[in-house]
Amino acid sequence: MGATRLIKILAVLSFALFTSGLYASAIYPIDQASILVGSKFDIKVEFNTVLNSNDVKLELNGTPLKSLVTAKEEFITNENGKGSAIIYRDVELRKPGKYVLTAQTPQERLEVIWDVYASGPRRVKNVILFIGDGMTIANRTTARVLSKGIREGKYQGRLSFDDMPNSAMIGTSGSDSLITDSANSMSAYTTGHKTAVNAMGVYVSRAKDNLMHPKVETIAELIKRNTKMSVGIVSDAELQDATPAAMVAHTRRRADKQYIADQLFFSRAEVILGGGAAYFEPQTAKISKRKDNNDLMRLFKLDGYAITKTKEELTSASNDPKVTKLFGVFHPDNMDGSLDRLILKRNTVSQYPNQPDLTEMTQAALNVLSKNKNGFFLMVEAALIDKFNHPLDWERAAFDTIMLSNAVQIAKDYTKTHPDTLIIVTPDHTHSGSISGVVHDDKPGPLREKVGIYADAGYPNYPKADALGYPSKIDVSKRIAFFYGNYPDHYETLHPKLDGTFVPAIKDESGKYIANPKYVQLQEDAIHVGGNLPSYQDSGVHTADDALLNAQGPGSEKFKGFMDNTEVFKVMVESLGLGSK
Repeated sequence: MGATRLIKILAVLSFALFTSGLYASAIYPIDQASILVGSKFDIKVEFNTVLNSNDVKLELNGTPLKSLVTAKEEFITNENGKGSAIIYRDVELRKPGKYVLTAQTPQERLEVIWDVYASGPRRVKNVILFIGDGMTIANRTTARVLSKGIREGKYQGRLSFDDMPNSAMIGTSGSDSLITDSANSMSAYTTGHKTAVNAMGVYVSRAKDNLMHPKVETIAELIKRNTKMSVGIVSDAELQDATPAAMVAHTRRRADKQYIADQLFFSRAEVILGGGAAYFEPQTAKISKRKDNNDLMRLFKLDGYAITKTKEELTSASNDPKVTKLFGVFHPDNMDGSLDRLILKRNTVSQYPNQPDLTEMTQAALNVLSKNKNGFFLMVEAALIDKFNHPLDWERAAFDTIMLSNAVQIAKDYTKTHPDTLIIVTPDHTHSGSISGVVHDDKPGPLREKVGIYADAGYPNYPKADALGYPSKIDVSKRIAFFYGNYPDHYETLHPKLDGTFVPAIKDESGKYIANPKYVQLQEDAIHVGGNLPSYQDSGVHTADDALLNAQGPGSEKFKGFMDNTEVFKVMVESLGLGSK
């Protein structure tokens, strides 16, 4: 090949590579987005080259975008050195239908198609959304075995959400990955839009500032902007954790906990209950994790909230007929799970002995929210199911699934006198894990030979549960054999961790995670299990398995078959009439 010809070919290739970068990198909201009529959202178009504003033509259904929206255009000549961008903040579309947004320059054309839908009239007065964070089918099964018992193949009772009349399988994947986290999965429930791992209330763009990505309105914001309804947020995790945060926050990084705490205050939600006191106290306070001296506890009090820090204070305040706004934080960080609080007295229970149960927080929230004749939206998260599934601690996860069932029963009892209430119970995502048999301590041989399978499994011998569904002992001689499908290196003991939450792996000198030797010291025949996750991962991870949703009440009949997680938002806003024309 001649030198001249080679130079020409290289030139052509270079030009092709150059011009390929001229195409718009993205439009937000993304293609196939479903948007509620009248909800607020940001439009952003990103280009890979530097342009003049006159070079860009934006049209919505063939009409210049500028003429259709009241929002002011913001043109960024060169965003972070990556090319031009155009932003419209707080856009609203008032008519349902198919919308095609096109972005065109002299060199390129890009389009996305949106489905803008109306809700119709309001059908329910109240919506109660229960999130069993990370709850799997296996978590439900173990909770049922422990709380209800099983004899000759038949369960002797059901969890409160087992007999709800409507159900659906929920797909949980985000915009960037097959595997979701709690931020983007919960954000799909609260906004009806997909987003990326670690993000909530935004589409992830190339903006550097976590808070400057294109925003989408949450259901709590919709309610507060358009109705006289009340809003409640309850979690046994930090209130700044992903699930409760997704009710109010707009950030690329779920770790922006100080910002999230501030947003909880600005949300004007009438009930806010959970952990995370460290981000509500000024940095001068001993427990504080803030980087400023803003005292949100004082601000909540000044704004008329009853302030509670113990379960006794919570009960008293929620039963006070004068209390219409209630704020309670009961732990600096995540609250303790039910197994530790009720039986083992491990983890931080001795330091914080007066933490309320999820049932008590649910009842308190209902007491306060039901005073509003205009109705309410309440989100209740059983967060610790997920936080125990991560470290492969299935017993603790099962106990908190029982606690969730008890909390849901309180809501079901409420609907007996308030039938105009929609109750939804769903995970935000799933974990691996399943029951493979029963561990028999009396079987001969090494530890793995004590796992009974098929006919050798028989049944476990947990004692009959108390009135709340909790067995008094879990380290029995015949125990559920529960195994997770993804895990780091660890030692399998086939025993519950009575000294505190399981810590399967720790860092070695090279920074990689290895099996925690503590459990060999506790049980010399513990089985070393080589991990199937990357060596930088210290615990189990989420899965893409479908999540099982159960529901009852007006509107629940819309939950059926397989549904995307964004459709949960759609059912809720349709039931509440938040997008009425």
